[in-house]
Amino acid sequence: MLLLSFLIGFFAGLRSLTPPAVTAWAAHLGWLKLERPFSLVGSMGSVIILSLLAVAELVADKLPKTPNRTAAVGLSARILTGAFTGACIGANSAIFGAVLGIAGALAGTYIGYKARTGIVKALAAPDIFIALAEDLIAIGGSLFVASRF
Repeated sequence: MLLLSFLIGFFAGLRSLTPPAVTAWAAHLGWLKLERPFSLVGSMGSVIILSLLAVAELVADKLPKTPNRTAAVGLSARILTGAFTGACIGANSAIFGAVLGIAGALAGTYIGYKARTGIVKALAAPDIFIALAEDLIAIGGSLFVASRF
């Protein structure tokens, strides 16, 4: 389970709000059994809010004026959501789950940034195509992790 905490953090490094939205859905649908206070993430209000925020982030990521993910605000959000989702996934050991979620978020942030910019440059491809592929990896990877329970 701790490896899954790292992975959900990694996907938070790619898209900071996708893993919390997927975690909320997993808890709401009963895939993921969470104790209080984490169980609150599975409430319908949390599911709706986190889903809307995740969709907004997916759109905002494609805008030219969106700050770099390694900038302070973006990196902080990734660390926080990596810690939270890592703790949820590693609920039996929430502290270790949070630490691994943070490590995963940092890895995902920097590896994702280097991969995206490197692929765009190497293929001379429009950034949007690589960004969409990154979206699919973050969504699919988060769903994979959340469905392991």
